[in-house]
Parts: sequence; C-alpha cells; structure tokens
Amino acid sequence: MLLGAGSDSEDVMQEAFVKAYRKLSRYRGESSFRSWLLAIVANETRNLHRSRGRRDGLLLRAATADPTSEVAEDGAVGAVLAGERREALVGALRQLPVRDREVIVCRYFLDLTEEETVAALGWPRGTVKSRTSRALAKLRGLLDREEVRHG
Repeated sequence: MLLGAGSDSEDVMQEAFVKAYRKLSRYRGESSFRSWLLAIVANETRNLHRSRGRRDGLLLRAATADPTSEVAEDGAVGAVLAGERREALVGALRQLPVRDREVIVCRYFLDLTEEETVAALGWPRGTVKSRTSRALAKLRGLLDREEVRHG
C-alpha cells in the first residue's frame, strides 16, 4: 500500500472504513468524499507508524517490493537498470523528512490534486505548495548525489 502500512494495509483500511462510517454524519461536503476518506486513511496510517515508533514514512514498503516484477519483460539489462533506479529513489525517499514524503506520495504516487492533498493531509494550501516544491528539490538533490556517486 502506498501509504506505508505494508502488510498491515488491510487492517488500516478496515479501521479507516469503520471510522469513516462512524463519522459519516460529520462529513460536510467541503471537499470531495474521496479526499475526506483518504484523510482518514492517511491518519490511520500515521497512527500505525506512531504506535510502532516508526518514522519510515510513506511508500517505503511498497517501493521495496520485488524490483524486477514490473520490468521482467524488458530483458536483463533493463531490469537491472530499473531496479537500480528504484533502489536509488527509495534510498532518497528514506532520507527525506516524513512530511516531505507524505506530500510527494499524495501528489505524485496517489495522483491527488492539490486540493485533495490539502484535505488528505489537513495542511493549508500554501503549505502543500511550498512543501511539495521543497520536497521535490530535496529529492532531486539526493538523486543527483546518488548518480554522481555511482557514475
């Protein structure tokens, strides 16, 4: 699961749906139902990480899945290169602060709009904009350094 719950994703989703059902009367329609539900899922995932004392952030378990599964048809060289790129991305994401990972996951991996990201993370629009920009710059810098290291 992209939110970082990994093997516990079914439990997180179940808990999120139960909470959404219980709080359905609180849904005011100020954002889309999808955004409202994703905010609950994101909060449940954060709760999971806090309860375990984890600071791994989002996406990491999903990204560390079998790196050759998606590129098996590309041939051996393509598979190796794709696996190396994925490893570099995961390594760079691990180095980012949790909030930077959250905004990148929402905007680019879950493909949420800016407004949906605002609703899902509960941040002001300006914070989402600025954190997205800074997080991408940090990620680019980390990936550039990784590329220089490995030529």
